[in-house]
Amino acid sequence: MAFVIPAEIGHAPYAAPILEFMVKRFECLQVIALREKLFPDLAEDCWFLYAEGYGGSTDEIKFTPLERFEFTSRPPRAGLMVRVDDWRNWNCRLRPFLLSAEARRLYMTSAGALGARRLGDVARVGIGYVTGANEFFHLRPSTADRIGIPDRVLHAAVRNGKSLVGGCVDEARVRTWINQDEPVLLLRLEPNSEIPAPVRRYLESKEGRAARETYKCRNRNPWYSVPDVAVPDGFLSYMCGRAPILASNKAGCVGTNSVHVVRLTNGMSMDELLKVWHGPMTTLSCEVEGHPLGGGMLKVEPREAARILLFGTGIRTKRDHETIEEAIVTLRRWRHYD
Repeated sequence: MAFVIPAEIGHAPYAAPILEFMVKRFECLQVIALREKLFPDLAEDCWFLYAEGYGGSTDEIKFTPLERFEFTSRPPRAGLMVRVDDWRNWNCRLRPFLLSAEARRLYMTSAGALGARRLGDVARVGIGYVTGANEFFHLRPSTADRIGIPDRVLHAAVRNGKSLVGGCVDEARVRTWINQDEPVLLLRLEPNSEIPAPVRRYLESKEGRAARETYKCRNRNPWYSVPDVAVPDGFLSYMCGRAPILASNKAGCVGTNSVHVVRLTNGMSMDELLKVWHGPMTTLSCEVEGHPLGGGMLKVEPREAARILLFGTGIRTKRDHETIEEAIVTLRRWRHYD
C-alpha cells in the first residue's frame, strides 16, 4: 500500500506508534521525504509512505530524502536503511536522518559525552499563564490610568516572542513598552484579595461581562483571578524563524502562554545559560529536537525544549564545525527557512 502523508510522520509523537505498528506487519516499510512541497498551495508538507509484504516484519525503515517529486512506476531506492533501534535512539524521529552520518555521529557523541547537559537538566520549561480573555486582562497604561486601576494589581507581562529580541527583558525594555502605551499590564488579582473599587467597576463593565463568559473564565473561581502567574528566571520563544530566542528576565516580568517560561533548577545562572545557548551544537539541537510548523517556522514544545543539548563537547576540529554548520543549514532548508 502507498499513502501521501503529512511530513509530521518524520517527527510527531503520534507517528511513532504508526511506524512501530507497521514494521511489525510488513516486510518492507519505506518513507520518502520531499523537500519541495508536493502541493505548493498548501502550508502542509507531504511525504510518501510505502509498505509491502503484509504478514511479515522488518527491523529497518527505508528512508529516501528527495529534493522534489518526480513520477516513477516503483518507489525510488532507499537513500538510507534506518534500523528501527537507531530510529528509537533518535526519539522515534526520522527527521534527524536528513543529516549526514557525520553530523549525526557528532551530535550523539556530544550528547553522550561526560558532562553533557540538556536544558531540562538545569531548568524547567513550561507554558506561561492563560487568561482566557487577553484583551480584557492586559491593559494599556493609558487605560489603567483612565479608569484608576492601582499599580499594585498590575504586573508587566511578556506578551510574545518578539519581546525577547536582544536576549534580555530589563527595566529599560519595560519602560519602552509603557512609553509606547502597549497592552502589557496584566490585571493580577489574587483569589481572596480585596478588590479596589475602580477594579470592581472594570470587572462589572461590558467588557468584563463578556470576558467572564469565555470558556477559561467561566470554569474558574473566581473568574477574574488568572492562575499560574509567576515570575520566571527567563523566557524562551516557542515559535521562531531562524532560531528560538532565550532571554533573561531581569525586569521581573510574567509571561503569557505565547512564550515559554524558564525556571532554573540546578545552580546554573541565566548568564551562564545564555553563554552556551548560542553555540553551534545547541543551535543544531534546537532544529533536531524542535519541529517544523510550516511557512519556515520552527516550533519547540516544552518537552522538546527540555531535550535541547547545551554543550557541544564533541566539536574539536574545523571540519567538525563545518559539519555542524552544514547540518543546521540542511534542517533549515527542509523546513523552508533558507
